[in-house]
Amino acid sequence: MKLATQPGIISFAGGMPDNTLFPIDEVKEIINTLTPQQQQAAFQYGPTPGLPSLLDSLSQHLESKGLPVSTNRLMITTGSQQAIALLARAFIDPGDRVLVENPCFIGAISAFNANQAQLTSIDLDNEGIHIDQLEKETQRPNKAKFLYLTPYFHNPRGILYSAERKQQVARTLAGTDIVLIEDDAYGDLYFYEEDKPRLTPIKAANPSGLDICYTGSFSKILGPGLRLGWLLLPESIYQRCELIKQSLDACSPSFTQVIADQFIRRGMLQPYIERVRHEYRRRAETMSDLLQSTLPPNVQWNRPRGGFYIWLTLPQHIDASTVLKRTIDQGAVFVIGKTFDPKGTQHNTLRLSYCNTNQEQIKKGITIIANAIKK
Repeated sequence: MKLATQPGIISFAGGMPDNTLFPIDEVKEIINTLTPQQQQAAFQYGPTPGLPSLLDSLSQHLESKGLPVSTNRLMITTGSQQAIALLARAFIDPGDRVLVENPCFIGAISAFNANQAQLTSIDLDNEGIHIDQLEKETQRPNKAKFLYLTPYFHNPRGILYSAERKQQVARTLAGTDIVLIEDDAYGDLYFYEEDKPRLTPIKAANPSGLDICYTGSFSKILGPGLRLGWLLLPESIYQRCELIKQSLDACSPSFTQVIADQFIRRGMLQPYIERVRHEYRRRAETMSDLLQSTLPPNVQWNRPRGGFYIWLTLPQHIDASTVLKRTIDQGAVFVIGKTFDPKGTQHNTLRLSYCNTNQEQIKKGITIIANAIKK
């Protein structure tokens, strides 16, 4: 991130929304039209679970996705990273085993490692996690505490789980006492209407015999500077997480909770999401077309259908770290895949992010990366 912010560097590294796309005018309008009572509440401490007004409006938003809000508890968190960290503290004692995807979101790896978990990684294909590997892991005597998944435009792989694979996950975990953490930070950023049925959360099906903790975030759909995420989870798990959150920050920022609440209540959220979704699709298509025309045929990757990322698998003899050194010298950066490998051994993969670069930067930067791979 430090390197990516240097002048002249074209960054495909961070999963950050583009600064030029933020809803500055909408936020100004909200702030300028708040009542005195709302303004005062924005500067004050709030309840640990979140401001009641935001909990109410967000509940309605999540219910529109079919999520079982009425039979679960909703908590506002300081970003979805805190949501993951709360669950890690709630479940993990040193040496406990947890199941993760390979590759896996680096923030989750960090949270689990910070609690001294033993990470067991399960491979992915284009449909999702390998069910045969998951079945073997659920049968081990040293039972895992939970399975962590990012099924919706996966970070870093970019894939969208199939409906069948999500059903298989739920059936495999049912009755095992292994909790499912379903991380949905990117699901609203789909590019194609035909994919909407695949975006229904596993938690929306409310499968029997399985506890599911569903996490989401305003970071990708509104702005990461708000530092707001959420947890939707069963009552017994909620109680543990609320106690842990009280000891960490007492409450998430009231000021940004007021803004997020008004964004939902004034009907601004969906039009804004549609606007940025269209722009991210343009950038993804630009990057995909360039990769198609410039990469050697032995480099594997998939055209994204949403989210922020494209995942490249290079031939085994090519080290992504070597490619990165070459591209840095030419003014472009990305993230090597080893960063997302729980074991830290995968050397021939890399993640490209198209969300924070305009089309001209994409054209220039992808040419640099393709030439570095060819060398």
